[in-house]
Amino acid sequence: MLVAGFLPAAASAVPDGEPAPGSAERIALWPQGLAPGDKPLSQPQRIVERSEDPALPDRFIDHVSAPYLVVYRPAKANGDALLVIPGGGYQRVVLDKEGSALVPAFVDQGGITLFVLRYRLPGEGRTDREASLADAQRALRLIRHRAANWNVDPKRLGVMGFSAGGHLAARLGTGFDHPVYPATDAIDGESARPDFQLLIYPVIDMIGSDAHAGSRERLLGVDPSPELLQRYSLQMQVRPDTPSTFLLHAADDQVVPVGNSLLLYQSLQRVGISSEMHLFPQGGHGFGTRGTAGLTTAAWPRLALDWIASQRATSIGTRGQAQ
Repeated sequence: MLVAGFLPAAASAVPDGEPAPGSAERIALWPQGLAPGDKPLSQPQRIVERSEDPALPDRFIDHVSAPYLVVYRPAKANGDALLVIPGGGYQRVVLDKEGSALVPAFVDQGGITLFVLRYRLPGEGRTDREASLADAQRALRLIRHRAANWNVDPKRLGVMGFSAGGHLAARLGTGFDHPVYPATDAIDGESARPDFQLLIYPVIDMIGSDAHAGSRERLLGVDPSPELLQRYSLQMQVRPDTPSTFLLHAADDQVVPVGNSLLLYQSLQRVGISSEMHLFPQGGHGFGTRGTAGLTTAAWPRLALDWIASQRATSIGTRGQAQ
């Protein structure tokens, strides 16, 4: 499978559509494959294709023991990069609808380098509910540490998360310095704070009627304590150094209600975090860049790119003032 803007060598793809281990497009997160203190799951990693149309792949991955990034590079990089965290309800990680399908808009047209994360999931025999956050922190640090390899500006590195991946992205934005794994090498000396964050129909709340029950149960268990519910309700974790935030949601989302974005936006405003929110009347859940035909929701990639450009201008202006 070849995606526009992603041209691996002929021998670098494996049958599941992924770049081969060790190729330039596939970056292992941890030096030994496994995170510090982790062990392989009893079930092997698998990738499942749900689409019957080869032109519209719809894969997901689960049982990830050795997390990694897949890199999509533009022909002419503008210096911006996004750590992309797809959704899947903390049950699976969607690879195409919220991963490779972003390439035409964000890589080919936007000039942004994308790093799409295959992360460890809670459950699956794993007791560490911080494993996903550890992978997100490590990924951000790794990209920042090796930014020059991809013509990326280490001060223009954002995160974009979808659905439950939006919850993980927001956990990174509010918990980038939480110690969830032991430092292993020089990469872990880098900051894991994103310079900006884009949260697309994100899971945010774990307490109220807007909570996504499946994500909550997989992450926190069947009977979580009030303390856990509060800690993982991210509208309650916003802090003064939370990155500037772009929020996007459809009002008719019946899976992750729009109230999740509204709650976070209100918290961001209270703390004084620069934020922009776009609410569309239609789109449902999980629309990505494919499920928007005929809807005003189709405008969202352009809105996101314009917002990222505004963050770039702000960053450059701030650096100029510092000089």
